Amino acid sequence: MSTPTLTVHHLETSRSHRVLWLLEELGVPYTLVTHRRNPLTRLAPPALKQIHPLGKAPVIVHGDETVAESGAILEYLGEVYGPQASGELAHLVPATGTWEHRQYRFWMHYAEGSLMNWLVMKLVFGAIPKAKMPFFVRPVARAICERVQQQLIDPNLDTAMDFMDAHLAQHPWFAGAHLTLADFQMCFAVEAALVRSSGPARPHLQAYLNRLRQRPAYQRAIQKGGPVVMSA
Repeated sequence: MSTPTLTVHHLETSRSHRVLWLLEELGVPYTLVTHRRNPLTRLAPPALKQIHPLGKAPVIVHGDETVAESGAILEYLGEVYGPQASGELAHLVPATGTWEHRQYRFWMHYAEGSLMNWLVMKLVFGAIPKAKMPFFVRPVARAICERVQQQLIDPNLDTAMDFMDAHLAQHPWFAGAHLTLADFQMCFAVEAALVRSSGPARPHLQAYLNRLRQRPAYQRAIQKGGPVVMSA
């Protein structure tokens, strides 16, 4: 029985990097299809709707399976390829019922359920004052956006970054002593948080990101897929 082909539909400067990094770590062969954002709107191209009705990336096509949502893709790849993984990758999904598994599950949900909300808002409210608008509206828009960032977004983002930094001060990986799928899920959010935050230094969070960037598989994912996040 032939092995089904694996195709990754990747959108530049997006969560797709998580999937590319995991596949590079696992050494799984795949075909990469890169989709470019609209240079004006920064949105995904309409062609992605031909792959999945939501028109978002990443999406993988593995034989007859089409899987969307980066977290769901990571879990799918973990189910398919994780049992054969060894060495550092032998603990991609910690044993059920353990502290490590509870941490793994928390960070898998935290990345998108909590952290990315503030990062997306930070990006959007930073971009609004730069958009085209009547000149007399711009000062009002800028004032509103600055107030929202100062009173809502930045305090919540600071809390999140302090929380992550304190956790990583005690553990080398998000789920404890071993690299797990939670680290692949968190990598994009950590990159984005450190790019978009203007608060105090978080040495443990920065050291964690530096360790990721030094991994050959992480570097290969960037070489193939491009930068991880767009500038603030």
